[in-house]
Amino acid sequence: MVKARFHFHRELNDFLARSLRGHAFVWACAKSSSTKHMIEALGVPHTEVDLIVRNGHPVGFDAQIEADDFIEVYPAHRAPEGMTNGAPPLRPPLRASDLRFIADAHLGGLAQLLRLAGFDTNYDNNFPDDEIEQLAHDESRIVLTRDRELLKRRTVLRGCYVRALQPDEQFREVSERLDLAEHVRAFRLCLMCNAPLRPAVPGEIDGRVPDGVRERHTRFVTCDVCRRVFWEGSHWRRMRARIDALAEAGR
Repeated sequence: MVKARFHFHRELNDFLARSLRGHAFVWACAKSSSTKHMIEALGVPHTEVDLIVRNGHPVGFDAQIEADDFIEVYPAHRAPEGMTNGAPPLRPPLRASDLRFIADAHLGGLAQLLRLAGFDTNYDNNFPDDEIEQLAHDESRIVLTRDRELLKRRTVLRGCYVRALQPDEQFREVSERLDLAEHVRAFRLCLMCNAPLRPAVPGEIDGRVPDGVRERHTRFVTCDVCRRVFWEGSHWRRMRARIDALAEAGR
């Protein structure tokens, strides 16, 4: 065994034992332990870490810990100014095309809001953790969960531990962390199926919407999976205002 000193910054302390929070502490590590192994052994999922500094120099997850090392660990967007220059990336840069999600069983409300905002979000309240892990890997999705152990799984490349309990607050939290606001494209996806919506052609909505709606509206969109039809009524305007406010708050 070797002993090293650790200091976790800001919200990463939420994952630590209470006695270890908010200060540097010494911890015994097996020889040749990697920084990733020890960070997760102390309770912090690798997905929540954006920068690791060993003895004043940025390192990657695979760096081996040696006796008397001082390891500082920073969360997303919380690294000291200039420290990230030249730091080895812990994961590939996040692109707009990477903003595809899979949400666990406790985040159904968040999943609907993300779909409303136009983000491809896989969700089923019967998904077991093994299936979430596999789908995230196979479909290159960001895992959204309140289960820290799921985020520690080796093949989960990207993920967010969601702290908030209410869907609107959850959306703001994820939006701020991943800079979603500029990518919002509301009413692009079906809230139920996650399938793309498309304009309905003339005659296609016959018998599928109330007569009064047909008389008051001329533009409709439909989902080819569940065959629901949507139009810009009062409910649409309320949902539009809701997602615009949430996106603005997450900037």
